[in-house]
Amino acid sequence: MTHPHERLISLAFGEPDDDASAHVAQCASCRAELATLRQVVAVGAETQSLHDLPEPPPRVWDRIEASVREASVGEAPVGGASVGAEPAPVDLAEQRRRRRGPRRWPAWATAVTAAAAAAVVAVVATLSIVWSGVGRTPDEIVASAALAAYGETPRSAHGEAEVLADGRLRLEVRDLPAVSGYYQVWLIDPKTMEMFPLGVVDNGSDEQLPLPSEVDLTRYSVVDVSAELFDNNPAHSGDSLLRGELT
Repeated sequence: MTHPHERLISLAFGEPDDDASAHVAQCASCRAELATLRQVVAVGAETQSLHDLPEPPPRVWDRIEASVREASVGEAPVGGASVGAEPAPVDLAEQRRRRRGPRRWPAWATAVTAAAAAAVVAVVATLSIVWSGVGRTPDEIVASAALAAYGETPRSAHGEAEVLADGRLRLEVRDLPAVSGYYQVWLIDPKTMEMFPLGVVDNGSDEQLPLPSEVDLTRYSVVDVSAELFDNNPAHSGDSLLRGELT
């Protein structure tokens, strides 16, 4: 039986193909392959809404490369090397060229590879922001900011913000002036003044708010507490009470 692998990619991207669909209905292995391809396409599409994610730190790629090389050492020797001999340094690109020879990638393969790569980079970048390394405990503090009175807010108002390793923002605010509405927490990019709303806090309370996974804390580095009105307007009121920069 001939399996239409390349046409399965078209199906994964939603392109109609009656012959390939009929084959998939009768072939369990192709159904499994199509399901996997659709997952890759879906993950790649989800990452299109993510912008300006930071470059993963070099140690992430060093660990990936080391793991791949370690796994490759266990393969059968190439070129007739004797059993038990010291393995030669592995050149992954050269091994791939020898085994497969030169190859032009068809358009469908380029699209799927791009989607998969986008998903991997997004996951690695997000983990590098939230966890900042392997082995951290969930409550470990990875960044913090002292919140000071802003604008005409009484100088006695203050607070503390801490980013925890599992992606929470722990926030303590004290002595805020009374307002007719409520207190809202934001993350602000100081260069562009773009803002992310995080949640509502009470004066004199300790709160823990979830951080959006797509937020780059090296960019949205300012924690802001504002006074908001019950006016059904989700935008920042412009009345900031406390501010501090995460370090």
